[in-house]
Amino acid sequence: MGRKKNSAPAEHHLLLPQHSGRADTQPAPIVDTHTHLLSTFSLYRSKYKEGKHDTVYDFVREMYRGHGVDAIVDVYCEAPVQRQWRELADSAISEEDRKEKWAGLEYWFVMGVHPHEAKEYNDDVEREILEAMTHPRCVGWGEMGLDYHYDNSPRGEQRSVFIRQLQHAVRLQKPLTIHTREAEEDTECILKQYVPKDHRIHIHCYTDSPEWAARMLEHFPNLYIGVTGVVTYATNLNTSAVVRHMAMASGSPLRIILETDAPFMIPSNIYGVLKDVKGRLPLSHTAMIPWTAEFVADVANEVVTEGAQWDTERVMREARENARRMYGV
Repeated sequence: MGRKKNSAPAEHHLLLPQHSGRADTQPAPIVDTHTHLLSTFSLYRSKYKEGKHDTVYDFVREMYRGHGVDAIVDVYCEAPVQRQWRELADSAISEEDRKEKWAGLEYWFVMGVHPHEAKEYNDDVEREILEAMTHPRCVGWGEMGLDYHYDNSPRGEQRSVFIRQLQHAVRLQKPLTIHTREAEEDTECILKQYVPKDHRIHIHCYTDSPEWAARMLEHFPNLYIGVTGVVTYATNLNTSAVVRHMAMASGSPLRIILETDAPFMIPSNIYGVLKDVKGRLPLSHTAMIPWTAEFVADVANEVVTEGAQWDTERVMREARENARRMYGV
């Protein structure tokens, strides 16, 4: 029986062209507020066993080169905690190391336990997360929350672990990275009970109802909606509805931050510029952010009747400022 061929497109297709909507001079910087860098690099190595890049640093420097990536927020949400977190975090402490290993971009991270793995949460895991919270490159606790779509952990355990993490994060005044899926009522109840109104909250990869988003945005003035490439998918109408609702408030900024959730959520509109790609790319990465921003701008313009129109640059500039407000990055 013949050996199955790797169906991934050629590796060079991961090197993206400049987005046509970027400014020629001083384009808006890219800030990816949610990426899983080790998972992305691991997937890259599994799909491209003879790939050019031997380390995560090589991968980042090459994939992001020339795209104006200012900062990334890397996410650790496994139980037990991935041991490599300290190596990457320590490599970004000094400006000299950031220039050498990260090509000058600002590497930050958050840590918590995903609801899928709530059943694995214990005192040892919590102790490691609390230690990570003291690292100078740590900017938040998460991703954590509730996921009633897959129910990979019992719902009772999800709720108790979510509350336990929130209490620590609030005590430490750490921004919150929240995962919620098909759990609006319980997520809202827990957040309103355990989190002060003025706390900084990032609802990651938003796909829930626009009504729930409106309630949460009204209650928590420092809450931001995370928008990934999933906004471009025909199967997801909710995220676009949230963007339209925000854009209707003429003169008000969009309370969104841009993210990839790499290696997942490849923006579907990116294939318009990748004419000779056969099949689908196996992973997303931070340089894809402008295509998500372009789609957000198009959606926002559907409801703009007066004033300045939205474009890729404007969305990215507002999202960049919101990332600074949310995580201080």
